[in-house]
Amino acid sequence: MSEDNYKIQVEVETLYVDEQSLPQKDHYVFAYTITIYNEGNMPARLLNRHWIITDANNKVQEVKGEGVVGEHPYLKPGEHYRYTSGTMLETPVGTMRGSYQMIADDGVEFDADIPSFTLSMPRTLH
Repeated sequence: MSEDNYKIQVEVETLYVDEQSLPQKDHYVFAYTITIYNEGNMPARLLNRHWIITDANNKVQEVKGEGVVGEHPYLKPGEHYRYTSGTMLETPVGTMRGSYQMIADDGVEFDADIPSFTLSMPRTLH
């Protein structure tokens, strides 16, 4: 099994959604746009997602589910897939990290790591 066959890169952009947030009620809404790149040599389909979401009070939410935004994207080598989703925190700052469970055309299942990223209301972090 060549590691070069199963190489998925994940990039994240985040946005604080001011119009849906209610800071006085500890309700902070964030959108995140994920771009998934297949940098390997083998086509692969995204099967499941696993998120670990932590707020500034160290409250952890774990989210597992099939696909992303109702889809199971299929990526050939060199292709990418982008989607936007969101989450809600009780604090103005938090982090998310996780993984996607993938299956390659040869039947090998592997995890694509989603590196930790910060969710932050503007002017909260210095």
